[in-house]
Amino acid sequence: FRDTEDLDGLFSGWDAEEGQYDTSSWQYEGTEIAASAGKRDQQYEDRTGDDQRSVGSKESARGHSHGSGGPTIVGTPRTDPTLQHPRCVYQILRRHFARYTPEMVQDICGIPQALFAQVADALVTNSGRERTTAFAYAVGWTHHTVGVQYIRTAAILQTLLGNIGRPGGGILALRGHASIQGSTDIPTLFNILPGYIPMPHAHEHETLADFVSADAGKKGYWGHMDAYTVSLLKAWWGDAATAENDYCFDYLPRLTGDHGTYNTVMRQIDSPSRGAGGYFVVGENPAIGSANGKMQRLGMANLDWLVVRDMVMIESATWWKDGPEIETGELRTGDIGTEVFFLPAAAHTEKNGSFTNTQRMLQWHHQAVEPAEDARSELWFYFHLGRIIRQKLAGSTDERDRPLLDLTWDYPTEGTIAEPDAEAVLAEINGRDAQGQPLGAYTELKADGSTTSGCWIYCGVYKDGVNQAARRKPGSEQSWVAPEWAWAWPANRRIIYNRASADPAGKPWSERKAYVWWDEEQGKWVGHDVPDFQPDKRPDYRPPEGAKAEDAIAGDDPFIMQADGKAWLYVPAGLSDGPLPSHYEPQESPFDNALYSERANPARKQYPRRENHYNPAGSDPGSDVFPYVFTTYRLTEHHTAGGMSRWLPYLSELQPGMFCEISPELARERQIEHLGWATIVTARTAIEARVLVTERLRPLKVQGRTVHQVGLPYHWGSNGLTQGDAANELLSVALDPNVHIQESKAGSCDIQAGRRPRGPALLEYVAEYRRRAGIGTTA
Repeated sequence: FRDTEDLDGLFSGWDAEEGQYDTSSWQYEGTEIAASAGKRDQQYEDRTGDDQRSVGSKESARGHSHGSGGPTIVGTPRTDPTLQHPRCVYQILRRHFARYTPEMVQDICGIPQALFAQVADALVTNSGRERTTAFAYAVGWTHHTVGVQYIRTAAILQTLLGNIGRPGGGILALRGHASIQGSTDIPTLFNILPGYIPMPHAHEHETLADFVSADAGKKGYWGHMDAYTVSLLKAWWGDAATAENDYCFDYLPRLTGDHGTYNTVMRQIDSPSRGAGGYFVVGENPAIGSANGKMQRLGMANLDWLVVRDMVMIESATWWKDGPEIETGELRTGDIGTEVFFLPAAAHTEKNGSFTNTQRMLQWHHQAVEPAEDARSELWFYFHLGRIIRQKLAGSTDERDRPLLDLTWDYPTEGTIAEPDAEAVLAEINGRDAQGQPLGAYTELKADGSTTSGCWIYCGVYKDGVNQAARRKPGSEQSWVAPEWAWAWPANRRIIYNRASADPAGKPWSERKAYVWWDEEQGKWVGHDVPDFQPDKRPDYRPPEGAKAEDAIAGDDPFIMQADGKAWLYVPAGLSDGPLPSHYEPQESPFDNALYSERANPARKQYPRRENHYNPAGSDPGSDVFPYVFTTYRLTEHHTAGGMSRWLPYLSELQPGMFCEISPELARERQIEHLGWATIVTARTAIEARVLVTERLRPLKVQGRTVHQVGLPYHWGSNGLTQGDAANELLSVALDPNVHIQESKAGSCDIQAGRRPRGPALLEYVAEYRRRAGIGTTA
């Protein structure tokens, strides 16, 4: 193994041609990682395009699926409890971060050394036996080409400081929606199944046993992946799923590469007109809410049909008649063959269901009013769409129709609109035993087909036939952990890995912050929460040779989902861009990397093409054409792309138009007036915004230069009561290689006083910037 400190910004195993790492040199001594971490998934080809090519873990987001429980470890790693061996993880960590000094932080980030020292002191002072510190992060961390590694850095810090598994500790993601956690638990993501089970890949003749053996950990609770997967298949296909047909494992779709939103849009653009098939847009507004909105709209212009479900007529439903490309002449309404269907959606107050928030808590919301007119819930829409399709296919003998016809699709409905019973869906997600009784915990799931569960981590939310998510017991009537307020996965456990709240001997690190502990008299773990550990496993338990699953985890190893029971300071496999976080500049930084020759994350996903030009960066010729940096953010008064706020008069009055924030220094430099207009330009396009001159946006001193920032809220579009240009028009598509998220928090730009050009003049205005920056007209 060689570090970025040895290879000038690269880890060992870098394959420049493939643009990804071979992780074999990253492994612990005495172990190996199953080939599923990368090599196994290079054994199939992407057949979705004209050119067949090998697809590895980077293209198929394989790293993300491993993040659910860590990759499979084969063997027992060599250890050094003294932490002195030069190749032990602790020493590698020390060497890796040695040059990340306060002086270097100031030079790279513009953060004064005194402020950095204050933050570091606060973290350390508030971490230990008697105190804990929590990190709460938002998309300011995630929307980067190194977003996953930022959060990995927090995990390293919290592990070293003893802030995992203890009250007042942990790492919490501040979500933009009430149920973003829920939409990853029961995923809207292309590469995982419910409960973070990896999506199978298109390997020829792969069986369920092959799939499980390649992806399941042999140790820790992921050792029961067969039970979780079989129970999921039984929930979906019921009696049709049998041991003889591999529990309908072949019914699952297979990954053949990157099926994420941005790759999908580029395939739409590259398809012949009216050749890109159909597209559902549900609860999203990609025409203005995704990076590089023009690409989204150009892709939708090649569709046969588009279904938009929303509460208001968002821009993704009207781009074909009034989008920016209609104004510039790049698209003509009469030439667009896409048939657009707008279907009104019900709001959360108009339907029953649950939210799952960042602390993994399912909270039930009850319908307050009936949806107006033709508005319907997502549950209603998909249930009846499936019902109608199944009716049309009834009697089909075509094998390709069997997955649809064999689905369990028998939910009870109620009311004049035949709304499916949301509690019945929750009960199916919870799961049942062989007698059809609700299961109480995921530990009851079996691999023999006798249990069902639509999401194994949610097993127990309908325990005893009771909707546990709907509980509302007042805090004054229960303990401070509040176990009877809603329900948290897994097993109503409020803090995961809470075995770490006790020392190796099972005693609380602190009596004041005691949470769970070993009770010798009772011979079990007890405490204020559900212990995240085998209840009767003694602290001095040592696994016998050949032990599997949870029995292979020692009594003082709290991290029971990991194959070795440890918190990982170092990741031998499972991440696409390195076993340790390293500093890289954004895709469009005005600066070179002060640490390495590798300016940006080498494993990032880039899409250089005509619709997605990149600004020159760092010391590249032409970077001075875009000398400033911009970032996008949200406002209290508006919600994401504005669909739920720009149509409301009181919120529109509070924030009545698109604006940008700049410092007084930048305003003077560009002669821009407070409350006047400014035009912000990138290689993609230019937008205009009203100007808010404020000291909140401060110039930064970086690498001996002053760099100015432009702040852009991203809630606006051309529809609604308050309108304006969309900030996301400026963004390029450059993605984190693990989770395929866009870099919308850091880009370079220019800003000029006045309003942007209109019509075809806007195209020429941006083209002139590209010419000055030396950016070609083609990719």
